[in-house]
Amino acid sequence: MNHKIWRIAGISFQHMHQGDLLRMVSEHPNAEIVGIYDDARSRMDSTVKALGIPVERVFTDLHTCMETSNPDVVLLCSPTGEHAEFVERLAPYGTHILVEKPFAGSIAEADRMIEATRRSEGELMINWPLRWYPPHITAKRLIDEGEIGEVREVHYYDGNRGPVRHGADKVELEDVSAAEKNATWWYQARKGGGSMLDYLGYGVTLGTWFHSGAIPSEISAVGWGSEGLEVDEHSVTIAKYPKGLSKFETRWGTFTDPWTHQPQPKCGFVITGSKGTIASYDYEPSVRIQTAAYPEGQLIPVDTLPFEASNPIAYFIDRLEQGLAPEGPLGVEMARIGQQIVDTAHASAREKRVLSLLQ
Repeated sequence: MNHKIWRIAGISFQHMHQGDLLRMVSEHPNAEIVGIYDDARSRMDSTVKALGIPVERVFTDLHTCMETSNPDVVLLCSPTGEHAEFVERLAPYGTHILVEKPFAGSIAEADRMIEATRRSEGELMINWPLRWYPPHITAKRLIDEGEIGEVREVHYYDGNRGPVRHGADKVELEDVSAAEKNATWWYQARKGGGSMLDYLGYGVTLGTWFHSGAIPSEISAVGWGSEGLEVDEHSVTIAKYPKGLSKFETRWGTFTDPWTHQPQPKCGFVITGSKGTIASYDYEPSVRIQTAAYPEGQLIPVDTLPFEASNPIAYFIDRLEQGLAPEGPLGVEMARIGQQIVDTAHASAREKRVLSLLQ
């Protein structure tokens, strides 16, 4: 049986995950990297070298890249505050678009992205790397099977040593000064910088998944940043649901990166239900569940994932081949709820008061 070879282009390298995504494309049997674009050639150099991308497929002009490479799918890794602008420029080419997290700089920008792809009839997928971690997939399965009853609380803590401390493929980098940090988009408020906008979307979007789509009524948040920075490096958000309170904490500046050594507190989720609890931590080989039958706790090995559910490239191609839209936190409906919570949390921290969920 002959399979379609999906033509995929990488657009913008200002998020280090572009190199990771393109590596997944290179390893997919039915996908091909047909073009990459960034307005700074130097940002693409390491990926070009690592993946052996031919020079004729490397572009510094967006229109030329799209016209020449004619991709079926584009992978967008621009600064968060530029997501809407890029999607509006890319959608008219009729391509499907995978946007690397977070969704957008605001709910208004997220709606612009949804509308642009709706008009072009392309699929829009928001990639949350935490969605592919086997512990969290296993936790969701156990929730759906009723193992802990009705979800009442989601507790989330996640982050890393900071976005300037690692590059593509998790290459470790040395720390830099506040001035050097402020020169990157990660530390610029107008471009969607800060730990809250970087990591809160993970927690509240997957949290909405664990809550089976439930929407909170009120949000309270506070942020903190080191002297000389204009964005937060640490935030705590409390969301009020009909069944209880959930807490979402983000941190740039953990003692270690969780993919190397789990810091303390551990990165991941603790989910409390009416009949039990689940601890699901990033990168760990098992989840821990408490139930009436095992009040002392029981370790459950994480699920083994089929290829089409193992990473964002394999998943998106599989959904497109079936003519199906992305689901759960990867789909725009649930990701939009997450964006509502993020927007409300950001406003709450700025205004220093509890807010009803913004629409």
